[in-house]
Amino acid sequence: MIDSDIISNIKGVVMDITPTNILMVLGSVAFGWLISYIFFLLKARKYKKELSEYKEHLNRHLKLTEDGNQQREKSLEQLRKENENLKVSIKTLGQKPGRSEIRLLNIYDSAVRKMMLKAPGFSSAWEISLQESEKEYKDSERGIKTIFRKVLGPSISQKTEANKAKSDEADGDFKY
Repeated sequence: MIDSDIISNIKGVVMDITPTNILMVLGSVAFGWLISYIFFLLKARKYKKELSEYKEHLNRHLKLTEDGNQQREKSLEQLRKENENLKVSIKTLGQKPGRSEIRLLNIYDSAVRKMMLKAPGFSSAWEISLQESEKEYKDSERGIKTIFRKVLGPSISQKTEANKAKSDEADGDFKY
């Protein structure tokens, strides 16, 4: 008896299994699944949109970074070439004699050629020849002789003086 009362109470609580009840339960489950699927699709669309925005941002950032790196590489390469050119320029400038050294060389060249003509008294003749050569060099820097000397070389005028001195020696008019 107790068992039959309990069973009758349970039957009252549990619905009767009829086709309409089964369809209602299945419809409720399907409706709940459909609503959760729609929420899932909306969330997925939102996350996909956010993910595509992050990808676009990352692509823009990478492109800007790449452009900056390329410009930096070009600048670095240009600086390397400029540095190498400056090193070469420094080496060549270090090997070139200065303007004053060339001037002194030309003066000594002229003086030595005159010494060959006036050989007997070396020290006094050297000083005289050196002073004459300095005076000639100063004069030639100012006048037309400068152009001829630059074009034809520094010793052309001395060659003509040497030829004149040799012809004087041959004539016997050598000066001491």
